[in-house]
Amino acid sequence: MSMKIRLARGGSKKRPHYSIVASDSRMPRDGRFIEKLGTYNPLLPKDSEDRIRMDMDRVQHWLDKGAQPTDRVSRFLEAAGVVGKKERANLKKGTPGKAAQERAEEKAAKAAAAAEAANAPAEEATPAEDTATQEEQAAE
Repeated sequence: MSMKIRLARGGSKKRPHYSIVASDSRMPRDGRFIEKLGTYNPLLPKDSEDRIRMDMDRVQHWLDKGAQPTDRVSRFLEAAGVVGKKERANLKKGTPGKAAQERAEEKAAKAAAAAEAANAPAEEATPAEDTATQEEQAAE
């Protein structure tokens, strides 16, 4: 029997509340579980103590028996210091899509053109100011 430590969703629509449970991996997400190990309330602030509650003794018991935590639960356990940090294959999920990359390139090109345009009149104004000061000095 393949065991998982995972989240079981509860709560109403748009108000999620999760139970951290040990269950058979073949059971549905919100279905039958063997033991409730804790709770997770994502609506609470991140620094709240009640956001994640786990019975660490029971979690360690199930890990020793070979239960595999899901990705989200393993992040909770890493934060608690129970499990070591592991590498995640998040290859291209963080990169923007094609349209967003094109918009970023256009924005960068416009910014470069604006910066170039801002520098060009400033350089032309400098020689004109120099001639104006030379004329003032000649008038004196």
